[in-house]
Order: sequence, then C-alpha cells, then structure tokens
Amino acid sequence: MKTIAVFASGSGSNFQAMIDAVQNGDLCAKLALLICDKPSAQAIDRAKEAGIHSFIFNPKDYRFKEDYEKEILCELKNIGADLLVLAGYMRLIGPTLLAEYQGRIVNIHPSLLPAFPGKDAIGQALEANVKQSGVTIHFVDEGMDTGPIIVQESVTIDESETKDSLQRKIQTIEHRLYPAVLKMLLARGEVTSGKKTRAY
Repeated sequence: MKTIAVFASGSGSNFQAMIDAVQNGDLCAKLALLICDKPSAQAIDRAKEAGIHSFIFNPKDYRFKEDYEKEILCELKNIGADLLVLAGYMRLIGPTLLAEYQGRIVNIHPSLLPAFPGKDAIGQALEANVKQSGVTIHFVDEGMDTGPIIVQESVTIDESETKDSLQRKIQTIEHRLYPAVLKMLLARGEVTSGKKTRAY
C-alpha cells in the first residue's frame, strides 16, 4: 500500500474527499500526513478527526523556503511518503522537495490549464467571459500550474453563472475526480512519471 502526504492551506474539501475514498475502500492508500502552512485551516480539523498526523508551520518563521522545506522533507521521509498530493496548497513547491519527489507530486487546479493559472482561476474565467472552464490534475514542476497534464474535465459556464455557483460545479468534479485519478496513478505505477496520461 502506497503512502500519501497531502498539502493543504484552506478548508481541505479535496482532502476530505480523499479521506472518504480511503475509508470507503475506493482508494487503496495510506493517508499518513497533512502538511499545512495555515495554523487556522479547516484541513487540520479534518486530519484530527481522521486520525491523520499534521505538520503545521508558519512560513514567516523561516528565513528561506529551503529552511521549511527541509523540515517538511524530514517529515515525509519519516512516513516513507510515496506520493505528494497538493489540495489547495497556496505555495509553489521549491527545489528541495522537487529534487526528492520529481514526478511524484500531483496538483489539482480549478481551470482547464494552461488557461487561468495561479490564484482565483474561477474569477479569472468569469471575467474572461469564457463558455467553459473545468478541472485539471497535473504533475508539479518548478512553475506555477505548468506541469504535465494528467487529466482534465470541463464544465459549462451558464450566462447567469456566479463565482459561488461555478465554484460548486467545479468542486463537485474535483471531489469525484481527484480520488479516482490518484487510484489510477497508484494502480498503474505512474507516480514516478511525468508523461501525459489518458483522460478519464
């Protein structure tokens, strides 16, 4: 059974979808660690409830990104992490973690990349008045939402769409798709590959 560490900065709704998938037997993996850079994040409460250890840090307490990533790396090695899964983690992964886990870091983003990378992708899509947006799951590289795409799924943006309604549509897809894709990657042994995988 592979060991997963989840990185989150906020509510952790995708983290909860993974917890549920493991508990339901849909995802055969061990969720062993939550890495969180926001001490008040709801994701921490979700981890506690599920009995998952959390490593919580404040980046402002460190002079350089390398310093806190070295501590994270120690935590990851302690649990023997096979796969790093970003679920609303609002920081770029730096060279320290990339060097150790290249091809084994996965992220989810609420747009059809390369469209609307970075923060507030849902707001960006509405402002651009596009007819479709969606969800992208991709491997992480040194850029912002630039790694090789694994899977994408689109959603139609209605004329009356609001930011809240579009977010709900996208999160519905995310909560179903992310555990399924993790299951696929682990089953197919593709967590050490940066190649593009077939769409779901």
